Amino acid sequence: MSILIKNGRVVTAVDDYYADVFLDGETIAMIGKDLPVQADRVIDAAGKLVIPGGIDPHTHMEMPFGGTFSADDFETGTRAAAFGGTTSIIDFAIQSKGKSSLEGLETWHAKAEGKCAIDYGFHMILTDMPQERLKEMSRLADEGVTSYKMFMAYPGVFYADDGMIFRAMRKAGEDGTMVCMHAENGIVIDEIVKSALAEGKTGPKWHALTRPTRMEGEGVHRAIAIAEVAKVPVYIVHLSSADALHEVRIARDRGVHAFAETCPQYLLLDETSYDAPGFEGAKYVMTPALREKWNQEELWKGLQFGDLQTIATDHCPFCFKEQKELGHGDFSKIPNGAPGVENRMSLIYTAGVVGGRLSLNKFVELTSTAAAKTFGLFPRKGTIAVGSDADIVVFDPERRETISVHNPHTHHMAVDYNTFEGFEVQGHPETVISRGKVVVDSGQYLGRKGDGRFIRRSRYGNLLR
Repeated sequence: MSILIKNGRVVTAVDDYYADVFLDGETIAMIGKDLPVQADRVIDAAGKLVIPGGIDPHTHMEMPFGGTFSADDFETGTRAAAFGGTTSIIDFAIQSKGKSSLEGLETWHAKAEGKCAIDYGFHMILTDMPQERLKEMSRLADEGVTSYKMFMAYPGVFYADDGMIFRAMRKAGEDGTMVCMHAENGIVIDEIVKSALAEGKTGPKWHALTRPTRMEGEGVHRAIAIAEVAKVPVYIVHLSSADALHEVRIARDRGVHAFAETCPQYLLLDETSYDAPGFEGAKYVMTPALREKWNQEELWKGLQFGDLQTIATDHCPFCFKEQKELGHGDFSKIPNGAPGVENRMSLIYTAGVVGGRLSLNKFVELTSTAAAKTFGLFPRKGTIAVGSDADIVVFDPERRETISVHNPHTHHMAVDYNTFEGFEVQGHPETVISRGKVVVDSGQYLGRKGDGRFIRRSRYGNLLR
């Protein structure tokens, strides 16, 4: 069907103007003042912002971890994302140790196919990559999976040693693809955790106290150094601290192709969350852990000055009941992760734009455009332009809501708590359009299971050769 969005304020990462936007089928067909066209549906966006659909480049739907699975599958998680104004996600497929990464991709295709409310792509988590299987990485890139993730954390589970990291990075660089790094010194952290448990320090707050920011900074420094020698762009996921940001900033000042994301939880929450009564602090057990509050302003500066490029969520929800409770008496057994995919856009608009930290253009850049450019989706996604996918959000900049697991306007995630419970936000999606189809309108879900398609992403490009 065709849709005409009239009278709205169109905002992209670089533009800000009043115009009509005409959607014909799945793409944007025309943009202009008072467009003289007939449409199957007309949306009056007077007083509203018309922005590109959000892109969340870091989610974990139906992910196995610690003997359980993240609470949202691709159906519930992408529907919640749509309610929050996100129209594309990039999730993480996982290669099982000793098995083919291509087999891992098939497994994640089976999890997602026919379930998603919005478009989706995959990164591939590499858990081992011997020389004889490196050619699989080229095959993955040919299949539109053009970024890989490796972990310096979680020994015995996802941990990759420096040799494997270098080997995979060098191959990624040769193929014009990108490596995402979970950068923490997991070997040292594991020793700190063992010592804490031996001393009877078992509560949720010890998750944070055993993961010092220096170990994140060291991991970021090492990841960037290896990437620089391997000649590959590197993207640091969920950066949480000033220590880690310092390493990214130094590298970028030297001209290294180093990029990083942060997340709403690190911008808005701090380590005092672990002081919640009883076992409630387990709700905030995520990795990296929440930091001392002063780190927040340093991260906002990183966003303002371009040393942090994107805001993702690392959406990896585990229910408090039965899942987080697996770690009663041993914080190291609390499943790591928290929900967030639904609330990102409103939270960042409130704290960033309303809070005077970000311009409207920067808000769009950080929540959509930069991810599209970094991960091979631009200009198909991440902007409002003729020929681009009709992924558009009509965003009400004045609407106020209080985020709560009990508020049907702010919580559709399949998890029994909200990380941002009680946060008051100003700015909320009114109409969400994914590839020309209205999927959410005035709080009503109009989409259906399977509307979303797999997105084959282009390669980052062999920039360093």
